Amino acid sequence: MTAFILVSGAFTGGYVWEETAARLTAVGAETHAVTLTGLGERRAAAGPGTDLETHIGDVVAAIDAVGADRDLVLVGHDYGIHPVLGAADRRAERVRRIVYVDAGMPMDGVPALAAVPDQELREELTRLAEQGGEAAAGLLPAPADAAGWQRWGSTAGVTDQALERLTRLAAPQPLGTLLQPLHLTEAVATVPTSAVLCSGNGAGIELVQSFVNLGHPALQALVDPRVSFFELATGHWPMLSSPAELAGALLAAAAGEGHRLTPADGELPTYLRPFPLEVPDVPRERTGNVDLYVPEATGDGPLPAVLFVHGGPVPADARPTPRDWPVFTGYARLAADEGVVGAVLDHGLHDIADYPLAARDVAAAVDSLRADPRVDADRIALWYFSGGSLLCAQWLGAPPAWLRCVAATYPVMAPMPNWGFGGSRFRPVDALPEAGNLPIVLTRVGLEVAEIATTVEEFLAVAKDCGANVEVIDLPDGHHGFETRDPGDGSREAIRRALGSVLAHLRA
Repeated sequence: MTAFILVSGAFTGGYVWEETAARLTAVGAETHAVTLTGLGERRAAAGPGTDLETHIGDVVAAIDAVGADRDLVLVGHDYGIHPVLGAADRRAERVRRIVYVDAGMPMDGVPALAAVPDQELREELTRLAEQGGEAAAGLLPAPADAAGWQRWGSTAGVTDQALERLTRLAAPQPLGTLLQPLHLTEAVATVPTSAVLCSGNGAGIELVQSFVNLGHPALQALVDPRVSFFELATGHWPMLSSPAELAGALLAAAAGEGHRLTPADGELPTYLRPFPLEVPDVPRERTGNVDLYVPEATGDGPLPAVLFVHGGPVPADARPTPRDWPVFTGYARLAADEGVVGAVLDHGLHDIADYPLAARDVAAAVDSLRADPRVDADRIALWYFSGGSLLCAQWLGAPPAWLRCVAATYPVMAPMPNWGFGGSRFRPVDALPEAGNLPIVLTRVGLEVAEIATTVEEFLAVAKDCGANVEVIDLPDGHHGFETRDPGDGSREAIRRALGSVLAHLRA
């Protein structure tokens, strides 16, 4: 018989698993919903020393209470995956599988604080950790309303009644559980794992596969055949919004089923494949983190310029860096061949938290570009790609006179719910109504990742409502990264149309 130990996330207790547990027991499984010290009905048990080790001990005790003849599956939701991994590390021989339910990938030596989605809250807790003493040993108040829960993950699919109950039963989270680092040995790595991804919270299987394809070292373990994936079209609390579907995924995971990711191409990753158009061999000028491609004949005075801004996050150790990827060198050389300066920037978007740094890099590159005597400082276009498109919000919200056009190719136009941006300035969909008549050229692919496509449709709906000047270039059969992934006639035509439109606005 399979026995499931179910561990919930921050502020909550075993009660959140009631409906899911009922469906598991109905088909003969054994379930144990753990309420961690200081939470749920164990609220009064919290003390100044309650930390991650306390919660690991809670899960270890639950493991030890299950008969040795059971096939034991540990399930951790959100924060709950941290004590689950700590306990599995100490009882690896007892655990058949670990299931992550819309949870991050905790690392040895890193506290759960690193997985807190809301960036402002994470910075506040970091300051408390640095203070130490009573501040770090206190309690983090539980969310008091729907907006408060949204800071911890999308509440999509959760009924008002269920959300009211969640709020009423929530308990403050002992800060020590978030601030104490998780310590693991190699033992836990021997346990097979599954992940239940909630696409309504911003992470589906296709999106994870795309990050694996980028070669991020931390994600390469996900292609292990012992790792399987499931996807539910709901928000961050599937045990409340989709209990039957979650129970089905847990049973399938226990049976070793699920989707397997594929390794990045051994020969050549898609983003390093050739640009689909022939481009002239325009010499590159490299200064700092910006490359310039300048037309040979510049005798008629300063020229318009296009700054190409790559997407991300891109791992800091990725080599070559984006400004040497064929897609960006290709666009820049095409621009130079048309008589404008093409510039490619390597910015610092290596992690979701790096958007402010990347924004500063873009602003500095713009200043440098406009200061170049070969560049007409009053005729600049900014061209964004993928996740880098969130950086265009700062220009849409207050367009400077010199900005003649913004282009966005397979863009992300609003942060994913699980990125924790809240009221962040990196929301083009919110900044658009202030863009006035600024021309925007948006290249949309028909085979876009669903989570990203939703942000584009939201952006275009706002554009329609506010009368924004948006031109859409559609590539129905194109994927994200179509230039090197789908190098056919349709892709070549989409590139030509987008570039032609941008150039027309620069020359107007």
